[in-house]
Amino acid sequence: MTTRRWLIALLCTLAIACATTEQPATDTYDLILRGGTVYDGSGNEPVVADVAIRGDRIAKVGDLRGAGAETTLDVAGRAIAPGFINVLSWSPESLIADGRSQGEIRQGVTLEIFGEGESMGPLNPMMRADALKQQGDIRYPIEWTTLAEYLDWLVARGVSTNVASLIGATTVRIHEVGYDNKAPTAEQLGRMKALVDRAMQEGALGVGASLIYVPASFSSTEELIELCKVAAKYDGIYTAHIRSEGQGLLEAIDETVRIARESGIRAEIYHLKASGEMNWPKMAQAIERIEKARHAGVHLTADMYPYIAGATGLDAAMPPWVQEGGLDAWVERLKQPEVRARVAKEMRTISPDWESLYEGAGNPSRLLFIGFRNPALKPLTGKTLAQVAEMRGKSPEETAMDLVVEDHSRVDTAYFLMSEENVRLGLRQPWVSIGSDAPSMAPEGVFLEKSTHPRAYGAFARFLGHYARDQKLVPLADAIRRITRQPAENFRLEHRGCLETGCFADVVVFDPATIIDHATFEKPHQYATGVQHVFVNGVQVLKDGEHTGAKPGQVVRGPGYRGGRMKIPETPDPAARAFNQ
Repeated sequence: MTTRRWLIALLCTLAIACATTEQPATDTYDLILRGGTVYDGSGNEPVVADVAIRGDRIAKVGDLRGAGAETTLDVAGRAIAPGFINVLSWSPESLIADGRSQGEIRQGVTLEIFGEGESMGPLNPMMRADALKQQGDIRYPIEWTTLAEYLDWLVARGVSTNVASLIGATTVRIHEVGYDNKAPTAEQLGRMKALVDRAMQEGALGVGASLIYVPASFSSTEELIELCKVAAKYDGIYTAHIRSEGQGLLEAIDETVRIARESGIRAEIYHLKASGEMNWPKMAQAIERIEKARHAGVHLTADMYPYIAGATGLDAAMPPWVQEGGLDAWVERLKQPEVRARVAKEMRTISPDWESLYEGAGNPSRLLFIGFRNPALKPLTGKTLAQVAEMRGKSPEETAMDLVVEDHSRVDTAYFLMSEENVRLGLRQPWVSIGSDAPSMAPEGVFLEKSTHPRAYGAFARFLGHYARDQKLVPLADAIRRITRQPAENFRLEHRGCLETGCFADVVVFDPATIIDHATFEKPHQYATGVQHVFVNGVQVLKDGEHTGAKPGQVVRGPGYRGGRMKIPETPDPAARAFNQ
């Protein structure tokens, strides 16, 4: 070999050696989950593979034998899936009390979405004062004005789950119109639309409505279309607790379709159901209506919680007119004998104008009290309206009104309204996701001051364990798709709900053979089991079934996010400005 060839060979050898010594850096990860059964969220059949995490992202999925990591976990025999997405969470206050989000994390939930009708902003001075006055067991300062400021404030305190929110149509209505049953003026509607515009630019996912509740029920279809047109410009979504889930269920679905079609927005029906035994046959018809709209090109989806009872307040048992003007006005009216007589009659009467969940339940024994503000009433927690009425020697209607007055609140109540057959029918639909419609709680501290619906601890575990595995209602791969990739696509959550290179490292490791809920209506404060490890943004939050105390949750912002914060301008109209003071 000539000297020249020898030098070339030497240089090549050195180059290869250098490349070899540098290569392990690209094959070294923060964490490798080895040998698990990977469900990537697509609904496809799972594969046995390794999953590598670097920083807050999935770095690689595949055969990683020979690769190194700071931490390696053997998860053979376990499912590895994207973190679950709760499309309807009521944790804005519970996460203030305990940012660990125990009830959600222990089910594998890594992202909670808020904003069914009401959102934590924007607030004016009147709204802030009302919110402070109406706080219950969880007390906190209100140090924000806009929705974006609240989300940043919450994350700065520390939360284990990621959080996102819609802007509440009810909230912007109260901000400009108040609690009265009247249409907004052109100027007020303009300001409502401006509030939606700013929220979308600051990261809101879309507009949320809750149309059976006052004052949301005072909103016209046209008003909602106008708000949704604004959100649609930013590729937002419209979510709705529709105007009726019972007598007017089909008409309410038609309204939702109209809002989506005329505003050009995607839409999701929150907690799809047919309430009241006389309405149970409408569930199949409702699904047909949704399918028809989807086939016609409307982007319409839905979500459910897998239980036969819902939970709300006694406001859903009383007519809208008695609640007009807000909580204080409602309570004062309920002290008047002539008003009480009219309310009692209307509570037990079917009306085309509003939906009484008291009448829908069919019997006061199917109303279960799960939360009071007044310490003197807390012993009634866990009793039915029928039981409390008998204790007090009054009619159920009179008792319900008394409790609202004495508690000075809507009184948290579970209503047994649905059939198991319809729950199963709804959960079979491929376009249905899961939302707990509940706060994330823990069986400790302030959370034991009240009862709750078992969905707070078990909605996702029940769907995967009881319905997917035990009842074989849907294949596990598809069940996982419907709580990961599907909601991520519906809500336009970039790089979430997936398990592939570049996705955020929100990951859950669970045992498909044992995952199950334990919470019941009698004993709701019980964690689900079967989830072994949970990672949020690459940080381990659950290890061997126990919370690590880590709080790596971040704000997840919508597709309209423009960065920065936008100050809400002073209300230009003098009369409205006076109202807002």
